[in-house]
Amino acid sequence: MLTHSGAGDPARADLDAAVLAWMREPEWRHDETRFEALAQALFAFQFAHCAPYRRYCEARGRTPREIANAAQIPPVPTGAFKELALVSFAPERELHCFRTSGTSARGRGVLHLDTLELYEASLLPAFRRHVLPELRTGERARIAVLAASPEEVPDSSLSHMFGVVLRSLGDARSRFFLRDGALAHDEVQDELDAACASGTPVAVCGTAFAFVHLLDALAQRRRALVLPAGSRAMETGGFKGRARERSRDALYAEISAGLGIPASRIVNQYGMTELGSQFYDSVLREPGAPRRKLAPPWTRVRIVDPLRGDLLPPGRVGAIVVQDLANTGSILAVQTADLGIATDDGFEVLGRESGAEERGCSIAVDELLGGGA
Repeated sequence: MLTHSGAGDPARADLDAAVLAWMREPEWRHDETRFEALAQALFAFQFAHCAPYRRYCEARGRTPREIANAAQIPPVPTGAFKELALVSFAPERELHCFRTSGTSARGRGVLHLDTLELYEASLLPAFRRHVLPELRTGERARIAVLAASPEEVPDSSLSHMFGVVLRSLGDARSRFFLRDGALAHDEVQDELDAACASGTPVAVCGTAFAFVHLLDALAQRRRALVLPAGSRAMETGGFKGRARERSRDALYAEISAGLGIPASRIVNQYGMTELGSQFYDSVLREPGAPRRKLAPPWTRVRIVDPLRGDLLPPGRVGAIVVQDLANTGSILAVQTADLGIATDDGFEVLGRESGAEERGCSIAVDELLGGGA
């Protein structure tokens, strides 16, 4: 698979190489000095090569010369990705793009990419560490994906992620069970029945709404499965819009009742199209410890005051800002529309801040376009 569009800018190539080297280390090492150096170098590169972002930073008085540390790098609201191509490479170098969910191109955020190498190098160790922590080198797992394949939805970052996971970590029976917008209920139930018969643990992965559809289908048939010991579920995405609404606690209770997977073995993934890295619950990596999201060492998650942008202490609710070194060709600092709380070594996601994306986007786009100058 082609994952890189070519040599490109030498400075960018050096940054990519340094970030990839960190991602490919066998053990995760959180290194503040390393992160600071790479984040500030990447900020300087993106400031120089992405004109809208440069205008945005200048309007805030935050240029590479004026910041003292990576925490001061200005984050762009996710809504801005719906309005502008925020890229740090020439347009002709685009290799691929991911789009946020939605019904129209105009209302969808877009992450433009000139390489898939960093995205794939970031996702694999994070997925393996938090969803399949017991998997030994060379082993493969049974993975049932309740999502569409990347061939069906090539602009879905989630589908691409699952495609990489199946290719790299899945066994011969691992596959996708969502086609043409519908879950293949009979096929997935047959596959789970086969796993039960053979005693093969399964990782059932998908969006929250896909789990809802599977559980509804089982309930309609008055069926409840007890998947083999060692099975787990990984869910991601919201709980509204495409299926009747569930709280996370309610969904986990239904997964436990319908699939026989205890809540302590259900992992939530927090990710978004605008980022190259994902964040997972700690429950399988650290059994018995408090549930929280853990961040890869090449990322930083900060909880800030939604209006002033000031860093908030652990326990205070604020907006989630992510700095992701995997975003070398885009913007490394992104302010989400989600609220969260920092813990000692991770964070919790509390949900969407009402109107946050629209409010942040309306201000940011004016500055990205130069209207604030």
